Amino acid sequence: MKIICSKINLLNGVNTVSKAVPSKTTLSIQECILMDTTKGQITLTANDMEMGIETIIDGEIIEKGTIALDAKILLEMVRKLPDNDVTIVTDASYKATITCEKAKFNIIGKSGEDFSTLPHIERSDSILISQFTLKELIRQTSFSIADNLTNKILTGELFEIQDSIFKVVSSDGLRISLRKTQLKDSYPAKKVIVPGKTLNEISKILSGDADKDVHIFFTDKHILFEFENTTVVSRLIEGEYLKIDNILSADYETKVRLNKREFQSCIDRSTLLVKEGDKKPLILNIKDDVMELTMNSVIGSLDEEIDIIKSGKDLMIGFDPKFLIDALKVIDDEEVEMKLLNPKAPCFIKDNEESYTYLILPVTFSTVG
Repeated sequence: MKIICSKINLLNGVNTVSKAVPSKTTLSIQECILMDTTKGQITLTANDMEMGIETIIDGEIIEKGTIALDAKILLEMVRKLPDNDVTIVTDASYKATITCEKAKFNIIGKSGEDFSTLPHIERSDSILISQFTLKELIRQTSFSIADNLTNKILTGELFEIQDSIFKVVSSDGLRISLRKTQLKDSYPAKKVIVPGKTLNEISKILSGDADKDVHIFFTDKHILFEFENTTVVSRLIEGEYLKIDNILSADYETKVRLNKREFQSCIDRSTLLVKEGDKKPLILNIKDDVMELTMNSVIGSLDEEIDIIKSGKDLMIGFDPKFLIDALKVIDDEEVEMKLLNPKAPCFIKDNEESYTYLILPVTFSTVG
């Protein structure tokens, strides 16, 4: 095989697919990126058997072939090359010679025949969404995906399609994040659970351009994202997601409207008093036209007031400040509305159209010391 392509194209391609290279594996071939030019284009592929990424880069193919090269070594080599055209030549013993200007690397690769290519996905059942919208939906929900494997269902996000409404839900058991958006077309009803790791990696690859679309294809066991020159295939998480409709339609007796930025800044200040790993509740004391925020820790204390518009009962309730900040920083509205029932019931932050809903469970606290 012999190819010539620009450093920037090669680096972008290697960087994109390396997100599907596992950090730990017993199979050395999975630590590699497959470079394949047999179909008349330069295709790079990585596959950890749960998620696979394939991307096509521009360049000149002088001699066709395939080779699997160690992903970490290849990425670091390409990154450190001069900003010029790169030539890659391989021989029958799978030695690859990579040259750029006066720099020349020789590395030993592996046969492309041993590499596990991406599973074939029938491109029939699909939806179309803009890159910007998908990237935003992931950003606005992924922070509340569970990061442990005690409940594998919660390590993914629910994708639910109903006519032209696309709903994305995540939960770590202590909070729920929900975002809804209107698609351009209507589609058959569908519910799948997509691994959080897949969505986080896709979010890094997407340009976020509102004028560029993503095709999302579904099968019983896989989901495929296709955009520009890149394809991402992932296994779905099998099982049934939380039944959240009943949870999200709970009653409330206190409604609070307040300035989002002011509220977020105050919570930010309160976290200065909390050491990393220390769990201290932020106490909200909701009165007629003011909300008092209190934080006490071994470092010190904070007391601050925010003007609010309140309807319903007075209430004192405690929260993990991080959970409040996570929700507030992905809301673009100038004002937010909180709906509460009692000190032990969840708080809802939602807009009138319910394009977003954030549920946060309260924490118990002592009013002494």
